[in-house]
Amino acid sequence: MTDEQQKLLDLIDDLKIAMFTTVDIDGTLTSRPMARQEIEPSAELWFITARDSRQVAHIAARPHVGITFSSADTWVSLNGTARVVDDPAKLDELWNTFAEAWMPEGPDDPNVVLIHVDLEGGEYWDTPGGRVASLLSFAKAKVTGKPYEGAENERVDL
Repeated sequence: MTDEQQKLLDLIDDLKIAMFTTVDIDGTLTSRPMARQEIEPSAELWFITARDSRQVAHIAARPHVGITFSSADTWVSLNGTARVVDDPAKLDELWNTFAEAWMPEGPDDPNVVLIHVDLEGGEYWDTPGGRVASLLSFAKAKVTGKPYEGAENERVDL
């Protein structure tokens, strides 16, 4: 794994909620917040959802998805191929109180399934040092007339 690939995965390690984008049957992009359950070292993500949800229907028709994460100083955009997985053992492993808040019947509910995303690539924007470093870089750009240089940006194939 390259340094850029590892950095991309490290950046999302602390970011739990993603905007998960699917393509509707008519081609409309549809995004919704979803909690990321796990990142595997092989660049795979897991989500828990309801079998009768729109995202499951969308994935069945068009499995290519977009996933974005953000914080005050980090932005990550990912793309990959999703599939719906019925794996009771994996579901039990990933189950948590956050999932239970949305699906109170628990992991034994036949409507609960997993979404597995095999990541293909992504891009990140990171501002090391946070807001203070960014403000100083903005001020420097204003004073010197040179472009802002306070962020790291990389496109990464996974």
